[in-house]
Amino acid sequence: MDLEALRTATLAFVEAHKAWTPLIAGGLAFCESIAVLSLFVPATVILIGIGALVGGADIPLWPVVLGAALGAALGDWISYEAGRWLGPGAKTKWPLRRYPELMAKAEAFIGRWGIAAVALGRFFGPARALVPLFAGILGLARLPFQLANVASALVWAFVLLAPGAGLLTWLDR
Repeated sequence: MDLEALRTATLAFVEAHKAWTPLIAGGLAFCESIAVLSLFVPATVILIGIGALVGGADIPLWPVVLGAALGAALGDWISYEAGRWLGPGAKTKWPLRRYPELMAKAEAFIGRWGIAAVALGRFFGPARALVPLFAGILGLARLPFQLANVASALVWAFVLLAPGAGLLTWLDR
């Protein structure tokens, strides 16, 4: 699969179908947040490009931010619930067993930061999808997880999309 062609095609579709932008951003953020799927979808690069289109194609910023935040929160929630369902034995299953050092780092990160790891992990590439999975595996409580999940998804979506959308220009309005 040619990732550049995928990026170009997605951005061209967004430009041609502006009304779909929040849904597309949500779908990309969802894929970016699912534990294994995130390895195959170059969503961050495309979302940054969508941010630039928002600024240049007169697409409203807030619906796109909310769409991306919702997609990211749903993806993390599914990863968390998968971790709860699989339990500690998940570390011995494919594909997690192929990356024991990454699993150890994710577990240590959650052990050190607790529920704050959910919010912090969203801003670090590979950790973005693994932290919710491990939060579930380690049995972190659902309500604190969801609070950190939703709050960090909103911040993450805004931070990712706003610079390309011309944050300073938008704030001057």
